[in-house]
Amino acid sequence: MTNNMKSEGIRLTQYSHNAGCGCKIAPDVLSRILAETDGGTSTAKFPSLLVGHQSRDDAAAVVLDNDRALLSSADFFMPIVDDPYDFGRIAATNAISDIYAMGGTPQLAVAILGWPIDQLAPEIANRVVQGGRDVCAQLGFPLAGGHSIDAPEPIFGLAVTGTVERAHLKQNSGARPNDLLILTKPLGIGIYTTAEKQGKLRTTHQGLATELMCQPNQVGTLLAKLDGVNALTDVTGFGFAGHLIEMCRGGSLSAIIDPDVIAELPGLDDYIAEGCVPGGTQRNFDALGDALPTLASRESAVLCDPQTSGGLLVAVSPSTVEDVQRLLTEQECLSAVVGSFIQNEAGEPAIHLPVE
Repeated sequence: MTNNMKSEGIRLTQYSHNAGCGCKIAPDVLSRILAETDGGTSTAKFPSLLVGHQSRDDAAAVVLDNDRALLSSADFFMPIVDDPYDFGRIAATNAISDIYAMGGTPQLAVAILGWPIDQLAPEIANRVVQGGRDVCAQLGFPLAGGHSIDAPEPIFGLAVTGTVERAHLKQNSGARPNDLLILTKPLGIGIYTTAEKQGKLRTTHQGLATELMCQPNQVGTLLAKLDGVNALTDVTGFGFAGHLIEMCRGGSLSAIIDPDVIAELPGLDDYIAEGCVPGGTQRNFDALGDALPTLASRESAVLCDPQTSGGLLVAVSPSTVEDVQRLLTEQECLSAVVGSFIQNEAGEPAIHLPVE
């Protein structure tokens, strides 16, 4: 292919072995990669580091001054949609979400680009980067630079720097017993994007996943300022169940969820029956092991579905839940309570179903 090739007819998803946050390494494998080995340098040596990798949080945080913390995160992946501009928008929105999930405000981003330059023209990569640049501009900060390499598969994402008032810094580990759980976007993004890649997505569902993935989680900054919002995280490649277990583990809790009230994109039953389940779903399920209750295969496919630029999981005290729901409704986010946290009496944190 030559450098003057056009983007028309190019299907970016055919150039990658996996898509979006479904590319993420399974959480159990990631734990082995990040383990601090004997003789290695520990993050404990850096007292100004408020949040490191130990809690698997959405961003790192370091002391900026008496009142503020500096947030830093990076996220990138292979194409989840075929349109280059939309791929850039989605990857950028997903990366920026890490800052919002900590209660922060993004200030600056730099791009991460891997591009198979012998297969896809630079002009196509330009559309990807422009999508990311436009998202940053719409959210009020610059995409100021970045780094690129010649890679065998297309990769795009951002490293994002933000700030947060230290009093409003939220982690995924702050949930308390009896807190209620809210999810701000429906599940099923991984199933939809897999259906699209397989050419099985219904005409009536075209564009729904892209629209959802391009909705920024700015509401996290507002939620963090409300008393009674005890923990935040965004739902991405580990799926709803995986990120919920991270919240439980951080607070030595377990959770009770009601799958019947968890919002989903329409038509998931048909797509699951047609085999439109991403490979990351099984990895997520296997990584959770005994932490999951006995679920029908259909429920497992949804709760373990890798989300890309998914919603926020919000742990909120019962006394504050109405204020939180009011704010979410004003911001056009989902606000239904989908579960609650309980004290973990013994053993590892787990997800339970309601007792009938």
